[in-house]
Amino acid sequence: MKLKNKVKCVIFDMDGVIIDSEEIHKKAYYETFHSLNVTVSEALYKSFTGSSTINAFQRLVAHFNLDENPKDLVLDKRKRYVNFFENDPNLHLVEGVEELIKYFYKKEITLVLASSSAMVNIDRVFNRFNLNKYFTAKISGADLKESKPNPEIFNKAAVLGNTPKENCIVIEDSDNGIKAANDANIFVFGYANKMSEGQTLESADYVIHDFKKLKNIIL
Repeated sequence: MKLKNKVKCVIFDMDGVIIDSEEIHKKAYYETFHSLNVTVSEALYKSFTGSSTINAFQRLVAHFNLDENPKDLVLDKRKRYVNFFENDPNLHLVEGVEELIKYFYKKEITLVLASSSAMVNIDRVFNRFNLNKYFTAKISGADLKESKPNPEIFNKAAVLGNTPKENCIVIEDSDNGIKAANDANIFVFGYANKMSEGQTLESADYVIHDFKKLKNIIL
């Protein structure tokens, strides 16, 4: 890899990369599925990983031919997520990511957050864990026309980071996110988070299992 001293901007996914929230997202989704009396297979659920919540429910409504409005389902799921988020004292950042963020910040590398989560959830995480000061920009895929695996979010992240794509990297834990980075022509590290079920990371340019090694690869 020819990344040494080339990286000027790091684009982070959030769920599964910065915060270990995949489990509470799953609980919130499945409570919502149960309220709809639909049985969602593991394979179908895994295909939602990395997509925006509205995209996931649009697909769910189409798959089961439901009468519900996907926007209403998003609000329902979000309420359930907030309940888990606010009442789970064990919710924590991914091991090693806070140190990595602070290291990049100290090295004056631009940091951009590009997540499929709604901005209200992004702000909830960033406020709880005091991350705002480290990031130049935060983007919610829920505010864009297309969801991951569409590359729109990473194209916008590079622009907001004011950095050429060849000097950017993406850190992702989902196959949908990795495809989005691939199609944006940005080098992507696949983070093998054990909580991110069913993600192959096979299209990542490089797979990492912990964040300690990453700074040695790119700096």
